[in-house]
Parts: sequence; structure tokens; C-alpha cells
Amino acid sequence: MSGKPSSTWYVDFFTELPNEFWRRAVPPQVTVEEIDFVEGHLGLAPRSRVLDVPCGSGRHSLELARRGHRVTGVDLSAEAIGHARRSSAGLDVEFVHADMREIPQDDGFDAVLCLGNSFGYLELDGLREFAAALGRAVRPGGGLVVDLASAAESVLPGYRAEPRTMRTGDITVLATSEYDVVGSRMFSRYRFTRDGQELDVTAVHHVHTVAQVVDLLAGTGFGDVELFGGPGGEPHGIGSGRLLLTARRTP
Repeated sequence: MSGKPSSTWYVDFFTELPNEFWRRAVPPQVTVEEIDFVEGHLGLAPRSRVLDVPCGSGRHSLELARRGHRVTGVDLSAEAIGHARRSSAGLDVEFVHADMREIPQDDGFDAVLCLGNSFGYLELDGLREFAAALGRAVRPGGGLVVDLASAAESVLPGYRAEPRTMRTGDITVLATSEYDVVGSRMFSRYRFTRDGQELDVTAVHHVHTVAQVVDLLAGTGFGDVELFGGPGGEPHGIGSGRLLLTARRTP
């Protein structure tokens, strides 16, 4: 579990074993609380058209669709999209297998969501491209929610790279991390094991200050930014475990 990962690590990372671990690891109530936050802070009207990108295995998309919204979920993981489609019977939701930058850009969505700490996956040029695509996807006045655990204000205070072990059912994960000072990024290395199967993979999260994220979004048409430390609506501050950012596309 060593060496520098590719800048396009996310293309091959999200196969069945990592995806299944995270499907099991997140309690359903967490998804409910996160979508309560989205609906409440964006003021979603009934039957809103919502884009969820990247959507992973669809937990947020499916919850939104259960609440009557019209949802499009986009993700690069074929395994995750397949799982989401199998779970979507009877719901008004479409799952699209595509890169997170290759999203519908017709100003037609009432809200766009980037949840699950995926806003930090891309290098800066790719992130600018993604943010611009989000701005073109949502209608003027429409809402944005970004969920980010790799903001500098969250990561750097008291940073300690200690190994940890996580288990859910028959899947065990050994996780280690390293902070790359020159690249302002975290390497998170995982060893997944299940029934004799072993998989070593590395994720990369690029670290930006909150001001940098807000400035990037402002340059792609988003304003009226608010910062929260979690779905309960607590304020974001130094050492907050995550950043939930809401914004509106300016007219």
C-alpha cells in the first residue's frame, strides 16, 4: 500500500467490494437527514428536478425520488450505476453512466447536489470544469449543495495519519493516510478483505480552503453561499468534520 496514485484514480477505484462496503456502512437515517437538509435549505418545491452527481450507488437519488422529486443521477462507476438501477423500480429517477463533468447542461435543474465528499476528487483544472458544468446545469435561482470533508479547515487542524480498521459484516478495511504537502492533497489507502478476497486501492482528495471553494463557485455563477458543519445546520468552523455548502445560481 505505497506509491503515488494516478490523478484519475477514481476511474478504477469504485468496484464492487469498495462500493458494497460503503453501501453497508452508511445507516439509512444518515441519508434521510442529509436529504432533509437539502430539501429544507434549498426550499425544494414538490416534483423538483434534481441532479445528483456523482451519485454512487444512488442512496441520495433514491431518497429524493421516494419523496416525489424527478431525479437524474450520474456516476462513472458501472457497478454503482447498475446497483442503483436495480433499486429504482417504480421511482421517477434516471441513472446515467458518465464522468461527473459530462452532465446535462441545459439550465433545466432546480437543484444540483455533489454529496459524499466527491468535490475534492479532481485536480484543479478538472474541478473548474466540473464547477462550470454544475453552473450550466441548474436554472437561474436554482440551488446547489456541496458536501466536502477535505476542506483545509477540516483536515489540517490536528491532522494525524493513524491507521484505522473498519468492519461491516464480512468486509474488513484497513485504512491509512498520508498528507502530500507539495500537492495539498490526501492519499487514503485502503485494503479491503472479504472471504479470502483482498483489494488494495488508493483515493486522492485535493485540499482547498473554504475561500478557494467559494471563489471557484462564484466564478461559475453561484452566489448566496452559506456554510454548515453538518445536516443539523450547525455553523462550519475550524475543525468541523465536514463542510455542507449551499448556494444559488445567480440570474
